[in-house]
Amino acid sequence: MVRGRMGGTGSAFNLGEMTITRCSVQLEGGAVGHAYVQGRDGDKARVAALVDALMQSAQADQVRAGILEPLQKAAEAARTQRAAKAAATKVDFFTMARGED
Repeated sequence: MVRGRMGGTGSAFNLGEMTITRCSVQLEGGAVGHAYVQGRDGDKARVAALVDALMQSAQADQVRAGILEPLQKAAEAARTQRAAKAAATKVDFFTMARGED
């Protein structure tokens, strides 16, 4: 069950149900990774769990540089692009004095 809040800070309410896929993996070195993803994408959950496990191993710096940082940069670029697109549609409203004062 997905919970929501009015305005982000109000009382909690049940928004609806959502399907999730979970995965846990254990590497040969013993590191265990877990992941929960929205939907029914088993491959996405497996990759996320594998990244989680690798971040707990000696390869964490390589995973951060090769996977996480490029994903973070792509997410930031997408966020910036969405913000620019939304800013282009911004309308400034103003009130003119009617001269009754």
